[in-house]
Amino acid sequence: MKQYNFNAGPSILPQEVIKQTADAVIDFEGHGLSILEISHRAKYFQPVMDEAEALMKELLNIPDGYRVIFLGGGASLQFCMLPYNLLEHKAAYLNTGVWAKKALKEAKAFGEAVEVASSADANYTFIPTDYEIPQDADYFHVTTNNTIYGTELSDEKLQQIYDKLGKVTLVADMSSDILSRPIDVSKYGIIYGGAQKNLAPAGVTFVIVREDLLGKVSRHIPTMLDYRTHIEGGSMFNTPPVLPVYTAVLTLRWLKNLGGLEAIEKRNIAKAELLYKAIDESKMFVGTAKKEDRSRMNVPFVLKEEYKELEAEFLKFAADHGMVGVKGHRSVGGFRASIYNAMDLEGVQALVDCMKEFEALHA
Repeated sequence: MKQYNFNAGPSILPQEVIKQTADAVIDFEGHGLSILEISHRAKYFQPVMDEAEALMKELLNIPDGYRVIFLGGGASLQFCMLPYNLLEHKAAYLNTGVWAKKALKEAKAFGEAVEVASSADANYTFIPTDYEIPQDADYFHVTTNNTIYGTELSDEKLQQIYDKLGKVTLVADMSSDILSRPIDVSKYGIIYGGAQKNLAPAGVTFVIVREDLLGKVSRHIPTMLDYRTHIEGGSMFNTPPVLPVYTAVLTLRWLKNLGGLEAIEKRNIAKAELLYKAIDESKMFVGTAKKEDRSRMNVPFVLKEEYKELEAEFLKFAADHGMVGVKGHRSVGGFRASIYNAMDLEGVQALVDCMKEFEALHA
């Protein structure tokens, strides 16, 4: 039976990328060595790192003045690396979920960090809009997609943020929706994220940084936590996560061959509309996020109150039908389908059919 991977992360990768990575584990591009054992200083690995940066720049239309670097430590390391490099006087944060809250907590260790708005009281079911961005802030931090709660900054709400920024630098954690739609990188000073949602296996983090922002803080920055170190070292100041970077290149090639971000956005819209339509029309299931803030990447839903006792039964039913990873996060409960770039319409349709079959048996 075919398995459909709805895990939130590490998550689904394109099948051809998995196969190409598996081939490289045996023999990396005909060099007679595994990708697991080659030196990052080998002449045949440097083109991999170069292509990773070049494809990110091409697909995201990254303007001059920005660099793309690949690091370890996950997005969680960026929660402190970011303020280490940018926070001199004050930072402002929009609190839209667990990861935004954790980023804010780390920033407070480096100076004044203020929460401009939060949807915590509503269990992060919506994106706040009623706030102002303090104009004396060194930067304003947002999390564009919230994997646990299924909310995402729509293009409209991103534009509202752009309009409020003034001279404040915008930075964003785009761990779970990077490369899922076109974005205007020029609006941001730094974009970062763990790659294990839409790009690569766990172990590599991408950072897109505008170089002129760096070197402005008065504090000493440890060498490994200074963005300039990794820019100057071409992401190879120390041994990079070789295999995840290589898989990222394969995924970027796959995405380019599909037609780039405009094409993948259309596909992602179609998948999300199919699943949300099924939820909205269901007698048993209901979505948890406010409709205007629904994520295209992560779709949490629960059973209506009168069917709550069937939760474990549906999880087993779904698993028996090849639906993997649909258990919801403990803070929301119920179910969650993560439908990242590599999930195709067939997989979403299979989940919808599974939900309808279960409903026909019990509703």
